[in-house]
Amino acid sequence: MFKFFENLVDPYCKYTEEARPPTRLWPFLRAYMSPFRRVFWITGLMSIVVAAIEVGLIYYMGRLVDILAGSPAEVWADYGLEIGLVAVFILFLRPIIQAVDVMLLNNAILPNFGTLIRWRAHRHVLNQSVGWFENDFAGRIANRIMQTPPAAGEAVFQIFDAISFALAYVVGAALLLWGADLRLTIPLIVWLGLYLLLVRWTMARVGPASKAASDARSWVTGRVVDAYTNIHSVKLFAHSKREIDYAGEAIEHARRTFQAEMRIYTIMDVTLVALNGLLIVGVVGWGILLWSTGQASVGVVAAATALTLRLNAMTGWIMWALTSFFRQLGVVAEGMETIAQPIELVDAPGAKPLDLTAGKIEIRDLSHHFGRESGGLDHVSLTIEPGEKIGLVGRSGAGKSTLVKLLLRFYDAEGGRILIDGQDISKVTQDSLRDRIGMVQQDSSLLHRSVRDNILYARPDATEAEMLAAAQKAEAHEFILDLADPEGRTGYDAHVGERGVKLSGGQRQRITLARAILKDAPILLLDEATSALDSEVEAAIQSTLYGMMEGKTVIAIAHRLSTIARMDRIIVLDQGHIVEEGTHDALLASGGLYARFWARQSGGFLNADEAAE
Repeated sequence: MFKFFENLVDPYCKYTEEARPPTRLWPFLRAYMSPFRRVFWITGLMSIVVAAIEVGLIYYMGRLVDILAGSPAEVWADYGLEIGLVAVFILFLRPIIQAVDVMLLNNAILPNFGTLIRWRAHRHVLNQSVGWFENDFAGRIANRIMQTPPAAGEAVFQIFDAISFALAYVVGAALLLWGADLRLTIPLIVWLGLYLLLVRWTMARVGPASKAASDARSWVTGRVVDAYTNIHSVKLFAHSKREIDYAGEAIEHARRTFQAEMRIYTIMDVTLVALNGLLIVGVVGWGILLWSTGQASVGVVAAATALTLRLNAMTGWIMWALTSFFRQLGVVAEGMETIAQPIELVDAPGAKPLDLTAGKIEIRDLSHHFGRESGGLDHVSLTIEPGEKIGLVGRSGAGKSTLVKLLLRFYDAEGGRILIDGQDISKVTQDSLRDRIGMVQQDSSLLHRSVRDNILYARPDATEAEMLAAAQKAEAHEFILDLADPEGRTGYDAHVGERGVKLSGGQRQRITLARAILKDAPILLLDEATSALDSEVEAAIQSTLYGMMEGKTVIAIAHRLSTIARMDRIIVLDQGHIVEEGTHDALLASGGLYARFWARQSGGFLNADEAAE
């Protein structure tokens, strides 16, 4: 039975992914609700049926009071079958109807609706560009991905569990009182008008207040996660107190926004109690007055009393359901600020996979300043022949890393083009481009998974033997065998911690090298690939590095100039321009910027004074 309802909707069903999802709340939610349309209609109908049964039972209670006015013998003779059938309905049919209604909500909608939103939202966010992630807290993004689905699910739950039920109940109550005596509906109508005014006042304030509170909570999460992610820096600079104060600002702001939200609920509760008093006195008092003049039976008074007491109990629940509904919509609206952001860096219409035949790279009049007037690259042109090894040298900020990021299409260039084997990289699919490029970065961050998973990330279909061979070539095999984590996993099964924090910088870099070796892509980018290695380990893997480069087009960034001295050509960048190029010997002979770098090195690094000039 449970599986039937749980499988009514597949949260992973195929859908059309949109780079620009709806930015307004209801169109945004409708896009996610589409697979649930049939289930929603059935659930709404069941809510009405359940409400009708509730009103019907109250009506029958009043009828039963009037029936019991006769002698027991007459009652059983005239109404025994009727009472028995009602009992059977209450004992057997009503639980079945209630079970269907509850399982539609709890088993068909709630688990699957939240899962569908979280799955699609994660897919959308993961397709955003690197630059998009660099402009926000990872913790805040994750918080919105996590809190939006349950908020949307809770809003849907309130629609069917409370709002549609309440509407059906009020209509049924009005019809019941109308049938008993038209005048009994007057206090109900007056109360309903005042109640709707209170609802309108509350809803107008709950949505914005809830959104503000949700946004404040996301800021708290962002700041706290930022401190945890950079805990080494926090401890190194003894800034625990500073981080506590930094998070404290956001926590206090969250407290104030939550207080403002709670004030609305307090006003709502007090006003609601007064309104419900008006409802009880109005309906029940009028019923008693009609009974005292012989215009209403005891059963009518009993039904009216039960109905108003039930409405009195329900109104608080309905109001909280409504405020919860709008509060959750506020959370969804806040989450939309992340989830509904358009993906700016997308594959061009009709983009085809990169057809890499030789590995020739052409950079034509390339400019990129990250939206600023200076910095980055400025009208750079460069041709790298198939199989050529290029070294990139320059001060910090000269444009080296910018060139690599543009080549990987982490950003779209503001001007100029990059071609690989004659194909504009902005016209090929991003995945095919990056699949053909291997890279070892200076910041060798790893996934919080096993060593094996991290190495196989480069090529998941590689064999165990291929993975081990890559680790051995990267001089990583021996230290990997000695690894152990707190869960008792050892060797290649040991987990490395978030961003690989359980390993030293040199160990992380060797695992990253193993990953690049395993990928064996025809284009290789090395960004300070050996910066974290000691001289002995670097010397041991130098032959491996040059073996990796064999037959590949290579671009290597290095401040340790000894690592690129054997390159076919060295390009010197300065303030976004190519100022020198040639072999190591030719550049030394020219006595230019590269020669000064080389002369001022200490231990193979660019001198700090030179970098500061």
